[in-house]
Amino acid sequence: MKYKSQKVAYWFFALSMLLLVLQITYGFIMGFARIGMDGLHEFIPFNTARAVHTNLLVVWLLSGFMGAAYYIIPEEAQRELVSVKLAYVQLISLAAVGVAAIVGYHFNWWEGRKFLEIPRQLDYLVVLNVLLFLALILLTLFKGKRKTTTALVLTMGLLFAALLYIPGMLPFDSQVTDSFFRWWVVHLWVEGVWELIMGGILAFLLIKLTGVDREVIEKWLYVIVGLTFLSGVLGTGHHYYYIGVNKIWLIVGGIFSALEPLAFLAMALFAVNMYRKGEKKHPNKIALFWTLGAAIVSFVGAGLLGFAHTLPQTNLYTHGTLVTAMHGHLAFWGAYAMIVLAIISYSLPNMTGRKFYDGVGGRVAFWTANIGMIGMTMAFGVAGVAQVYLERKFGMEFMAVQKEISIHFVVLIICASLFAVGILTYIYDFYKHGRPTDEALETVESTYL
Repeated sequence: MKYKSQKVAYWFFALSMLLLVLQITYGFIMGFARIGMDGLHEFIPFNTARAVHTNLLVVWLLSGFMGAAYYIIPEEAQRELVSVKLAYVQLISLAAVGVAAIVGYHFNWWEGRKFLEIPRQLDYLVVLNVLLFLALILLTLFKGKRKTTTALVLTMGLLFAALLYIPGMLPFDSQVTDSFFRWWVVHLWVEGVWELIMGGILAFLLIKLTGVDREVIEKWLYVIVGLTFLSGVLGTGHHYYYIGVNKIWLIVGGIFSALEPLAFLAMALFAVNMYRKGEKKHPNKIALFWTLGAAIVSFVGAGLLGFAHTLPQTNLYTHGTLVTAMHGHLAFWGAYAMIVLAIISYSLPNMTGRKFYDGVGGRVAFWTANIGMIGMTMAFGVAGVAQVYLERKFGMEFMAVQKEISIHFVVLIICASLFAVGILTYIYDFYKHGRPTDEALETVESTYL
């Protein structure tokens, strides 16, 4: 750790870990409900559990991204964060808004918009929170001693993510128009600007862990940014196939959605190439595992599995089925969750001074979490294909099909349990490192920078 203000990141990461546990808990509630064990229905109906599960994913990832920015930007700008106190204010307000939203869902205080269920009143508080965050980051960069491509791409991703939240706040009387702009938030976040955030964090980690020259790594960033904008923006069209918009989106969405795996392929090749070229053997192998894993798994989950059902001819049958859940789980895990866990694994020893680089717990966490997630993905995939066949081929009713495929959710719960063991092991390692300390300044990485 080079700067005292980087310690702020720890508390954002701690919030992320707490919200991740809650997200997994609500995932189990849904899983057990799908096999008939729905004893909590009176208190937590399935629709509430689903909304909480998906929204917690967004909040804990955003908290992780913010923590990553608070750790990376001071080091890239070569100066302290402009205001540590305001960063803590932003953290507390983010947690407060999140708690209010989650509690509100349990009392039916929400908007009936898939993935954007947060009430309009809280939307404004979210905007204020993000504006404060961006102000701190941008001022730190502006006053910094240097401007790097890594910091620029990371900040650009965070800034565009904030701007693209606005279309989701606009009221529309038409369901078609509302759905059209809703995907500006949902799609252009996860398959657009969040990729820039991932690319920025990935570049920072590879610079630190491999020792490859910064110029080489940052040239790759330009490629990733270009491919992201080429495919991600117009690739939004695969959400417009059957919502009542002009048929031109069948063509546009089909073509550009097919190109979306290229950005993730570039990230995977980028990470593996930099690792092979690396001359430095950084002791933090766990951070390297998560970094390379994020690039590779995101290509499989977001790229290949996304492409598997994104073409109109296929999506006609798979739309709204568990095939989407298959893609979504592995995509979010690889592209965003793993990169957050990577930056946490890298930064914790630096902030605390405790070099628990290569413990058994870290390896157990990595492999059990990934094996569990792959098992969940396969369970969703088999159930989804069966659902498509029974519903669209034989014309069976939805609930009848759910009974037929319920056995797959038993497998899903078993795999999810393995995944949960991995995550809990990771959180134990997080707790084991303890809190950040000023004594860790320049003591951990001096040999490797």
